[in-house]
Amino acid sequence: MTPNPGDSPWFRNYGPAPDACVRLVCLPHAGGSASFYFPLARALSPKIEVLAVQYPGRQDRHAEPCVQNIEDMADRIAEALGPWTDRPYALFGHSMGAMVGFEVARRMEASGKGPLELFVSGRQAPSRDRGEQWHPRTDEEVVAEIRALEGTGESLLDDPEVLRMILPALRADYGAVQRYRYRPGPALECPVTAITGDRDPKATVDAVRAWQDHTRGGFCLRVLPGGHFYLVGEQDEVLRTVRDRLAGTPVAAR
Repeated sequence: MTPNPGDSPWFRNYGPAPDACVRLVCLPHAGGSASFYFPLARALSPKIEVLAVQYPGRQDRHAEPCVQNIEDMADRIAEALGPWTDRPYALFGHSMGAMVGFEVARRMEASGKGPLELFVSGRQAPSRDRGEQWHPRTDEEVVAEIRALEGTGESLLDDPEVLRMILPALRADYGAVQRYRYRPGPALECPVTAITGDRDPKATVDAVRAWQDHTRGGFCLRVLPGGHFYLVGEQDEVLRTVRDRLAGTPVAAR
């Protein structure tokens, strides 16, 4: 029996596709929420069913404490994902979500339920990760960083009530990213597709290309115009990449 997203606090299904042969599990960026992937879910349905991950500490999980490190987040998501492996699936993570997705993929492969593919967006390879060098001391510094990355609408950042809601999650997520340290281990068996913006200050093309060292299953790199949140303006190209890559899998061909 296909599980119901309502059975788990971790997943949101904005475009139900009961006949899709592939699922795409999407992991948000630091401070982000499942709703970031609403447009992608609607665009990919009904061929691909999107499950957007909802981290604790935001939106309808606002009252829950944020998870303080990437490894714990990956442990909890991998456990919650188990029932959803009744259908082949891929992982897609942007920025912090790419780090979480990589660690989830490691855990799922170790359990014998690995993904078809890992899509990593706007993030340097784990082997190139030396921890964030940016350590904000004030809320104003956090807001200035988000404005510079153009990841949230200006009107939202100017709303004190919205800021009060999102700042705790932002601070917790930035702390988790700062504390993350890559632990060497076996390369992934699944292919990795890395996508980045050509002007991303957080992920140079060379550092993103190094994801090829973390897989034995094949590697694809796409560089699109834009900065850290290039995927907002280049959504059509991101969708095309996901469709093309997943269409090439044996399960999709069936």
